[in-house]
Amino acid sequence: MDEAEFLRGRVYGADHDDAGPRPDRAYAELVGGPLDGLLLDVTDRADQEPGEVELTTEIGRYGPGGRTLYARRPTDTTRFDWRGDAPGTP
Repeated sequence: MDEAEFLRGRVYGADHDDAGPRPDRAYAELVGGPLDGLLLDVTDRADQEPGEVELTTEIGRYGPGGRTLYARRPTDTTRFDWRGDAPGTP
């Protein structure tokens, strides 16, 4: 199993021992980029909110402390598309 396959269907930011989705939460899938296939908890987000998120990741272009940027897909609020990576703050 490769890293991408291992991450698919897991929730971003969840504890590694219990990273699966929970039935009482709402999720959107991250599409593309280093977090492709992970689920993002959007339970407290309104569908009308501008859906841009900046997520910390070690597996993006900038390595540990780097960030990756995703935006809600206008035609499908259950998906966030990758927009690029950014360096972390010093």
